[in-house]
Amino acid sequence: MTLDSRLHSGIPAIVAILRGVKPDEVVEVGRALIEAGIRIIEVPLNSPQPLVSIERLAVSLGTEALIGAGTVISVDGVNAVAAAGGRLIVSPNTDPAVIACALQRGLDALPGAMTPTEAFTAAAAGARHLKLFPGSSMGPAHLRALRDVLPAECKVWAVGGANAANLSQWIRAGAIGIGAGSSLYQPGIGLNDLRERAAQLVAAWRTTVIG
Repeated sequence: MTLDSRLHSGIPAIVAILRGVKPDEVVEVGRALIEAGIRIIEVPLNSPQPLVSIERLAVSLGTEALIGAGTVISVDGVNAVAAAGGRLIVSPNTDPAVIACALQRGLDALPGAMTPTEAFTAAAAGARHLKLFPGSSMGPAHLRALRDVLPAECKVWAVGGANAANLSQWIRAGAIGIGAGSSLYQPGIGLNDLRERAAQLVAAWRTTVIG
């Protein structure tokens, strides 16, 4: 299932960023997130054995959640994630070659962009979902101005400092969703704490979007 189809199904537009997660815990972590209502999961490639974690998530939970990788900065990285069963390619930067490779392989691309130049470069390469990163450096006002000039079909996700407390600000500024990292998951977090944080994010999403 693609990123667009996940969104059209009404699930919260929240990407769980599991930076630092280990393969021996990743399935339990992923299951806890799904139970709380988060169904888009990213394992950054600078985590321990990330491809092993992605493969385990894809095998165990791939029918319930969109599984992918973050910090993908090369074509080789795209191919490795695809081989592991990942379906989402998230990058901190805009690299047309990475975007093209992901799309050619039938994967979702979510490249990082901060400036209008980067955003339009990503869109020209075929990306229809963009990651405003780092969001905390620019704030919702920057997104609002960027949103005014971007093509309507480009969907923007706020990543970097986005959390339950400010989710509504990002959505009102024009974000389709957010990516939550350390505010949601940190290495060593207990599953109960993770479930609570995830539930708070989902509740914030539903309050903002559904009312």
